[in-house]
Amino acid sequence: MKSTNVARLAGVLAAGVSLTVLGLGAIAQAQAPQPLRIAVMDGFSGVYGDLTQGEVEAMQLAVEDVGGKVLGRPVEILSADHQTKPDVGAAIARKWYDVDGVKMITGLGTSSVALAVRKVSQEKGQIDLNTGAGSADLTGPACSATGAHWVYDTYALAHVTGSAVVKDGGDSWFFLTADYAFGKSLEDETSSVVKASGGKVLGDVKHPLSTQDFSSYLLQAQGSKAKVIGLANAGMDTVNAIKQAAEFGIVKGGQRLAGLLVFATDVQALTLPVAQGLVLSESFYWDLNDETRAWTKRYRAKKDKLPSMLTAGVYSSTLHYLKAVQAAGTDDPKAVMAKMREMPINDVMTKNGKLREDGRVIRDMYLFQVKSPAESKSKDDIYKLVATVPGDQAYRPLKDGHCPLIKD
Repeated sequence: MKSTNVARLAGVLAAGVSLTVLGLGAIAQAQAPQPLRIAVMDGFSGVYGDLTQGEVEAMQLAVEDVGGKVLGRPVEILSADHQTKPDVGAAIARKWYDVDGVKMITGLGTSSVALAVRKVSQEKGQIDLNTGAGSADLTGPACSATGAHWVYDTYALAHVTGSAVVKDGGDSWFFLTADYAFGKSLEDETSSVVKASGGKVLGDVKHPLSTQDFSSYLLQAQGSKAKVIGLANAGMDTVNAIKQAAEFGIVKGGQRLAGLLVFATDVQALTLPVAQGLVLSESFYWDLNDETRAWTKRYRAKKDKLPSMLTAGVYSSTLHYLKAVQAAGTDDPKAVMAKMREMPINDVMTKNGKLREDGRVIRDMYLFQVKSPAESKSKDDIYKLVATVPGDQAYRPLKDGHCPLIKD
């Protein structure tokens, strides 16, 4: 009997110890700081797939630069491919906000997707920092108290590139335009610049996203006799249009191509013999100075690919967000956005930038010309700087955007 009682007592004590250990574990887990979840969503496949590679790695660099934690909380990164479909993008955003506790989404290339995600973010009162879409409506009718447009937009692209081409004698235009919100916006903005500068628009043709054969569109552009064929598209659409234009001998025939949204990765895909002489706008170039070169070295250790303003934009938006969370002492979206507007933006991409009330980030834009093979010293040496355009000249004036947040 005694041995039985001793065994029972030992069992009770063991159970008690186990419960105590479990209880302490639960307490420790409850006391552990919850991660701050941020996310990058973009078209990681399809027509813009080549442009967006490296955005996750750029985000990782920003997290590293704040020590991996903010307010004592580890920072976790989520990523997803919206497949350039607005419904897919909106569904991902809704799940991230509602289920996964994501506090900020960046990336968001493709204007139709960006506008769909913007609606979800507004509904949820959460932060979206757009680095990839072009539509200036994101700081116009679709502006948001918790949203920002970080890198370029159709207004800036039209005014920086379009103005330069018209001043250089390109005073008659025909547009090849991607048939969705971004393409229409870019054509409209550039047409306004051309006309305001004394030029003429002789016509346009719309093409579906992910077009493989541009022959019929290029023949219409060639037949217009316009001095400039404006490419109001992006990604592989731009690359394919320029390649096929070369095959048609359009530039040799005396017409010029104006790539209204061209990235460093596009130029490398085209090669310098095809792209040489092309004038374009970007807000980042890896070889601008010692700081951009050092950052690019860090980036390429993670992703061996030339960074563009898209990847640098994801880095910049993420870093400024994380700094603002730290400064605000909270991840509350309104408090964080207030800090993001209050604090100047300073990083490898932007110096003394400002997040305006309508969500527009004001920073310098650069006008580049693609080097000829003879001018280039290496495969990554692709641009020469033509002009630096101050942000207050490159971007749309606040009063002209029709943002509902801005009172007359």
